[in-house]
Amino acid sequence: MFRNSRFYKGLWSRWTALRFGEVEYDSDSASGIILQSELVLVQGLKECSSCGLFQAVPDLRPGQVAECKRCGSMLERVRRTSPIMAPLAFCLASIALYLALLVSPLMTIDVYGRENTVTIRSGPHELVDQGFGLIAILVNLATILMPAVVLGFMLFILYGASSHKAPSLVRDVLAWYEKLRPWSMIEVYVIGLIVAYTKLVDLAVVKLLPGSFILFALMITMAAMDSTFNSELFWHKFPPSDREPPRLYEKDFRTEDYIVSELPRNQLLSCMYCQSVFLADHPVPNGADMGNCPVCDQTLRRRKQRSAMAAASYLLAASVFYIPANLLPIMTYVKMGQGQPSTILSGVKQLWHANLYVLALIVLFASITFPVLKIVALSTMLCCEALRKDWNLRFLSRLYGFVCFIGRWSMIDVFMISILAAIVRFSFFAHVSADSGVVFFASVVVLTIFAADVYDPRGMWDAAGYNCTLTQSEKNSPDKVLVMRGKQVESERT
Repeated sequence: MFRNSRFYKGLWSRWTALRFGEVEYDSDSASGIILQSELVLVQGLKECSSCGLFQAVPDLRPGQVAECKRCGSMLERVRRTSPIMAPLAFCLASIALYLALLVSPLMTIDVYGRENTVTIRSGPHELVDQGFGLIAILVNLATILMPAVVLGFMLFILYGASSHKAPSLVRDVLAWYEKLRPWSMIEVYVIGLIVAYTKLVDLAVVKLLPGSFILFALMITMAAMDSTFNSELFWHKFPPSDREPPRLYEKDFRTEDYIVSELPRNQLLSCMYCQSVFLADHPVPNGADMGNCPVCDQTLRRRKQRSAMAAASYLLAASVFYIPANLLPIMTYVKMGQGQPSTILSGVKQLWHANLYVLALIVLFASITFPVLKIVALSTMLCCEALRKDWNLRFLSRLYGFVCFIGRWSMIDVFMISILAAIVRFSFFAHVSADSGVVFFASVVVLTIFAADVYDPRGMWDAAGYNCTLTQSEKNSPDKVLVMRGKQVESERT
């Protein structure tokens, strides 16, 4: 059921593939052939997921963070909390709060003596009644289904880690947890609820009910669960039972000061799931399928397959949808038979005129600025890779991490509309209905999330030639990464 299949390989034809400055390309990877190679596990090495530099990482103590010496991205972190008991405690608390949230009302509204109450389940139902079934599915997935799946997966993973013999599905469940976690948007829904509340307080009598506080508590416990969970540590707890452990490289970079540059770069690759680094017996093409990882049993590739082409496709579609998303109304509020459609920008103006400056800025950035920033930033990265230019790659790598972080926060307006449509249902007296603009806006949000997810920022550094040979500054710098302890930075090379 959760098996990591390779059904997607035939979706992109090798004859229609658009090449965006790929440094290496192998026809076998396009045709779906799995390259056979003897892989040797190299202990103590990490590949930066932002720039592709292989570096030696020492054994870290609790509270320490290892950062890439080239781009400054985080390579590894060791938390001070218990690796199992801390996330388990927050997971159990989140499950209890989630179950209570399903049956608890969020808020109630009183319009001319008539009351209506909304729950987290009311919004999707009302959107379906108004003919916006796809938006209802998206809201339902992000606020009800995905939080339940994520919490269930986390409980199953922690159970497997604490048992003597882990279930066979635990590796695939962990892989799917990392893929689906960003689609659980409880924290974004909280902001949407606050925005909806502020829009209603001047128009009717609105009361927050226990469900709102449960929702806020759930946001905190799920954030704490993520903060205390170290997925890389758990990957090594679940080695495949149906194969022999991988052969180890003769040198351990964790304990000795070996020269990383002595290893052939075109034969090194790392797993995108467990972060293990392997040395192949031949040069590895960027998009080639190297079979399953010997450590975590997930698909092993040196780079994401045709990431630039897929990201460009998503960005093109998002750019087309962005124009009607801002020009068309996203909702209509009618009171006593009078009202007019509202666009995203007009909603920001209403919040500003109501002296709700903080919320106005939040909606402005999340709904207007962030989508533009994501499209422009990813487009710049694609152009940089296609033209093989070095346009401040360190800044672009950090910008990519920020783009991935802000991706889902643009869903605030979609959640706000689902809440308003569900609670303001008083026929002639007052009602809120969604409009066509919300479909285009939700499409922009989803497409930009997909674009950031499929793009591989290491392609920029590959295209600029940084991962082919070492620069002079890198040759003169320590082979081991910098380790952060609070505000003090120290080199771990003796």
